Amino acid sequence: MKKLLYIYFLIITIQNTEAQIKYLDSLYAVDKVQTKVYTEKDDEKLIIDLYTPSNADKNRPLIIFMHGGGFSGGSPQNPQEVKFAKVAAAKGYIVGLISYRLTRKDKSFGCDYDASGKIETFQLAAEDFMDAVKFMKHHAEEFNIDPDIIIVGGSSAGAEAVLNAAYNPALMFDDTEKYSDISFSAVISLAGAIVDARYLNNAQAVPGIFFHGTDDNLVPYASAPHHYCEANEPGYLMLDGSQSIVDKLHKLEASYLFYTYKDARHEISGIPFKELPQVFEFLNSVVFKKEKIQTKIYK
Repeated sequence: MKKLLYIYFLIITIQNTEAQIKYLDSLYAVDKVQTKVYTEKDDEKLIIDLYTPSNADKNRPLIIFMHGGGFSGGSPQNPQEVKFAKVAAAKGYIVGLISYRLTRKDKSFGCDYDASGKIETFQLAAEDFMDAVKFMKHHAEEFNIDPDIIIVGGSSAGAEAVLNAAYNPALMFDDTEKYSDISFSAVISLAGAIVDARYLNNAQAVPGIFFHGTDDNLVPYASAPHHYCEANEPGYLMLDGSQSIVDKLHKLEASYLFYTYKDARHEISGIPFKELPQVFEFLNSVVFKKEKIQTKIYK
């Protein structure tokens, strides 16, 4: 009888294991974080903290995430983002949380700061982000990553840098050839925006996952001035937020998953843990199965 029970429970265990799906379910332990310097600029070492699944297959997909903080604060050790990195690594992804130059530290980034300076801030952060991606791609064999599956994301200021790098490269980089070997499989944006959605074309129409509050008081939900500056103020700069980006992706027949939070403000820049199952479902369908999905969800 005991032998029969043992066999029964063994079969159930095997069936349950087989029912779990890589990149959707938590299948792996997560190794101790590795910290690498991806570049050094202005006498500052810029780092990437790597969260790696234990005993996972080689050629693992990579997620690189960029923290928020108004280009003046924040770090890759933000507890929410560390938690997200561990969740994703347990599903089989390698996750890199990066630092970048905080060029507005102890300085204004509001309506009194010149619009041209804001553009330069985006450009420098986008450059740091792309240099981190380039570092990981060039060390793909060392870190056992698939250089052709790179998913990128960011929160608030980090999302602005990532989105502008992905969707507005001609506006961000004097020499776009420097990053011509890099392509993205998907973008994740938490309350982000770009300089001009009109420049987004088929070549840059990367599938996107977007979270944004309709009453975001810092980064526009649709198209509006950054920080809602008045036209006569130095910091007046029109930006295209999630709604405008998704409208353009829809016209380009690209995939997207767009969460709109009615009346919510900039708190939507936090990691949406309740929605992560849907995020990983989207990635599984669009990145790995090559399906087309265009979904809008209103909260």
